[in-house]
Amino acid sequence: MPRTFSSSPVRDLLALTARPEVISFAGGLPAPEFFDVDGLRTAFDQALSRRSLQYAPTEGDVDLRALVADRLARRGLPTDVEDLLITTGSQQALTLVVTALLEPGAVVAVEEPTYLAALQCFQLAGARIVPVASDEHGMDPAALADVIARERPELLYLVPTFANPTGRTLSLERRVEIAALADRHGLWVVEDDPYSELRYRGEPVPALASLSERVLYAGSFSKVGAPGMRLGWLRAPASIMRTLVIVKQAADLHTSTIDQAAAAVYLKANDLDLHVQGLCAGYRERRDAMIAALPSTVPDGTRWTDPDGGMFVWLTLPGDVDTAALVMSALERDVAFVPGASFYATTPDRSTMRLSFTTNTTAAIAEGMRRLATVLR
Repeated sequence: MPRTFSSSPVRDLLALTARPEVISFAGGLPAPEFFDVDGLRTAFDQALSRRSLQYAPTEGDVDLRALVADRLARRGLPTDVEDLLITTGSQQALTLVVTALLEPGAVVAVEEPTYLAALQCFQLAGARIVPVASDEHGMDPAALADVIARERPELLYLVPTFANPTGRTLSLERRVEIAALADRHGLWVVEDDPYSELRYRGEPVPALASLSERVLYAGSFSKVGAPGMRLGWLRAPASIMRTLVIVKQAADLHTSTIDQAAAAVYLKANDLDLHVQGLCAGYRERRDAMIAALPSTVPDGTRWTDPDGGMFVWLTLPGDVDTAALVMSALERDVAFVPGASFYATTPDRSTMRLSFTTNTTAAIAEGMRRLATVLR
């Protein structure tokens, strides 16, 4: 008998929101109007050659790895070329880590709530997922210490900066404490970091990977470049890198040669930092529009996050309400969101929901929130 698996409710929702009249706050997607189509077209044209159409080293294009290493170093995370493995999106990076480190039945600690595709990955590997309590400042180190003592996890997974789904950021003080716990207990940590460059206010916080060698750092071009290129990377110590390379060889030999070559050409010829500044300016306006509309959209007693960056606002409605029961009513009114239950590893809070503000203009956000108010209020 074949095994059965649950699909992602977000991916399922995307199919339901394909109608052009639907204003969707469901998918965590970058805004396509901000893609640098001309710059990438030029980069692909320059990168296209017989060499870039050939098989390539599993570790990835050495020029691209050098450019990524330089970007990470300039952002406070010292990195050498040998520290990096290019992956087919950061989602593959997580899959490689799970395959390399976990046996069926292994314990994985996660923030509660957390990225649902990570939960899918751990479930697929047969891991036992244990939630760790969090609050507005991110994962609670005391709660993590208790989980380590009680459950002996082999892996900790978290999105510490502008988390999916909550938008919260783990404070520096807590990062130091969690890094110390990882070192003390020999715990591997996956720092999933697709959003940290999308900061709209406040000062950057050091990457968790800069505080401990037990941290495997996954990054991506999907949110600052283009997700269709499926380019990510994994920064890992030499003690585990060889195993990760072998696992990737078995998975797909290597990530697309032409996409890697084009990304390297693009990074050499263009100021990605300047492009990100433009993204932040556009997304800041959209976040502000959504936050401003919330008081007239939701019932009294609703709580929501006000993120310093990223793509998401997380809501908790008052009373005994199941947002999964509301989403079909929302779709009937041509607006969409993601119910929160699927982001929980164990016991879900069904009164929660995730809204993404990045893919709609401020005018569309205002109209979408007006439609949503007819459902929520």
